[in-house]
Order: sequence, then structure tokens, then C-alpha cells
Amino acid sequence: MTPQAALDQGLGELALTLPVGARGQLLRYVALLAKWSRTYNLTAIRNPREMVSQHLLDSLAVIPYLPMPSGDAVLADVGSGAGLPGIPLAIARPAWRVTLNDASQKKCAFLRQATIELALRNVEVQEGRVEAWLPARPFEVVISRAFAELASFVSACGHLVARGGALAAMKGTYPGEELERLPACCRCDQAFRLRVPLLNAERHLVLCRVETQA
Repeated sequence: MTPQAALDQGLGELALTLPVGARGQLLRYVALLAKWSRTYNLTAIRNPREMVSQHLLDSLAVIPYLPMPSGDAVLADVGSGAGLPGIPLAIARPAWRVTLNDASQKKCAFLRQATIELALRNVEVQEGRVEAWLPARPFEVVISRAFAELASFVSACGHLVARGGALAAMKGTYPGEELERLPACCRCDQAFRLRVPLLNAERHLVLCRVETQA
């Protein structure tokens, strides 16, 4: 199966409607990932068809569950690495304003280049440690699939979230033990099991609300 066929099948199963030209942008992003990973080691996955399922569809599967308001909505992808899930989300939802954060200079160089080559006018790149980041405006949603522990995610990123906003943690298996270790100031009572097309693995999205800044 070609990357394009895999993407078409996956989008059909997810029942996602994308803007005109978005499928081409997503496939160009996969091509950029494959090219840059040969020298920058952005992802361990080298097969473009597998990138579609493990990166693109994995990222896009969260869209129905993100509490993004209509209008002037902002989202941050922290520990973005190669731009996941932020770049696929920005392509699929151009009305969202997406900021990609990473502490690695070389990864941010790729993120900036990808933003230029894909003509993503709704994307910004923020380089530096997330704990020290003080954005001018807090975000409706702060998402990540980079943090190993929910408690670490909440501690490092809680200050980035707007009042009424959410931290969105992308996880593999259901993180029951991690949920038990969360601080009292955090309420993570929404966990969704995701079905990612062409991917035979468990995926979950956990939404957390920080009641009081720690």
C-alpha cells in the first residue's frame, strides 16, 4: 500500500474532512520527515507508509476529542520533536493557531524549515525548555505525546494553559497508575480510547484540567 492509499483509507475510517490541499501537505510532510531523518534522526520509523499510520493518523485521531473553541483558538504542542502531533493538526485545522515547542536546536531547525516548505501560516516555533516558557497568551489546549509521566506533564506545562483550558496527553495503554500519582490540583477525568486506522496498538488521549496552579 502506498502512503497516499494508506492516508486515504485512514482518513476515511476516521471520517475526517480536511481542507482542500491538506492531503498533499500531509504527504509532503512525510517526505520531509523521511529526508531529514536520514541525518537528523527525527524518527526511528523510516518507511513512509508506516509514518502515515504511526505519525499522521495517530496525530489526527485526537481531533474529535480536543476541546478547541471555534474562532481564535490557540494550541501548543510541547516536546514536539519532529512536529507531532502539531504539524498534522495545523494542516488539518488551519483555523487553529499552533505553536510547536522543543528544547532541541536541531529539531527546531527542522520544524522551522517544515513550516516554510509546507506554507503553514498558522504555525510558530518556540525553542527552549517548556518549564521556562512564558507565552504572551495562554493556550486553550496544550498537547504532547513526549512526556513519559502524566505528573511530569502537568508539572511542566500547567502554567501554559488558559483558564478553562486543558492539558491533552497522548498515551499508549490506559495510564491507570499514572493517574493515581497526579497531584490534587489536577483533575484528569476524561480518557478516550482512540482507534487509529492501520495501527495495531492501543492509543489513549487523557484530558486534564489544572484546578489551581501548583
